[in-house]
Amino acid sequence: MIRIGVDLGGTKIEALAVDAQGGELARRRIASPSHDYALIVEAIRGLVIGMETELGERARVGIGTPGAVSPASGLMKNANSTQLNGRPFVADVSRALGREVRVENDANCFALSEATDGAGAGQRLVFGVILGTGVGGGLVHERRLWGGKNAIAGEWGHNEMPARTEDGLPETRCWCGRRRCIETYLSGPGLAADHVRVSASQPLDAQQIVRLARQGDANARATMARYAHRLASALATVVNVVDPDVIVLGGGLSGIGELYGEAAHRLPDHVFSDRCTTPIVANRHGDASGVLGAAWLWPG
Repeated sequence: MIRIGVDLGGTKIEALAVDAQGGELARRRIASPSHDYALIVEAIRGLVIGMETELGERARVGIGTPGAVSPASGLMKNANSTQLNGRPFVADVSRALGREVRVENDANCFALSEATDGAGAGQRLVFGVILGTGVGGGLVHERRLWGGKNAIAGEWGHNEMPARTEDGLPETRCWCGRRRCIETYLSGPGLAADHVRVSASQPLDAQQIVRLARQGDANARATMARYAHRLASALATVVNVVDPDVIVLGGGLSGIGELYGEAAHRLPDHVFSDRCTTPIVANRHGDASGVLGAAWLWPG
């Protein structure tokens, strides 16, 4: 039986059909009806049925979503696409498709993809990190997702940014209602906000700041230095707890090549060990990691 992975994002929904070895059979992408829950469910149904019709075969379906499914209620929680929260998403999509579906957080799907045949392949414990519009993470042990009792394993982005490694850490508020979440410093919007806050510049997006830093702009270089320091400090909290074999970065900010050397260089300063050799590496599958991981929710 073929597998179809669906990556549900805030602006697009992508579906990928793969064979037993993970080889691509078909791929489709549509704009997400971002604020209409019923239309999201219908859009996923339409993508899956359309691909099955094209391929002439019924599929197992896995879906990567913002947020997670609550083990207590079966409803969605913690999604920054807030129209999903409190909804019986798994039940509704299963009903629409007439079969069981598997649903996981999109960062978990990214981590699973990279641990299966990506940059973390062959490692026992992989921590996959999303640095993008938000900050998320997932843990995969021996190619199996570790979701945890509360379905929040790997959600480091909503821990508090360690303050002891930085004097005068600025105050922030997160969409989740908490203060100083890691996401508010290490997401793309968090990086942009920090640059404006410190340099009093006109608003710039993350990629513009990176370009200025590469051109030698002093304020942009200082912003990127703060970012690398905070990234290492925040990742160290994960290393100190679970000590993964490899950290794989994904999301839009993972394309900043300078981060890998800077963060790896600074990481040992914050890890409780006589040495720290944890590699921080770029993802192998790029934007396809999430949708591939959703397909891998069904083992071969």
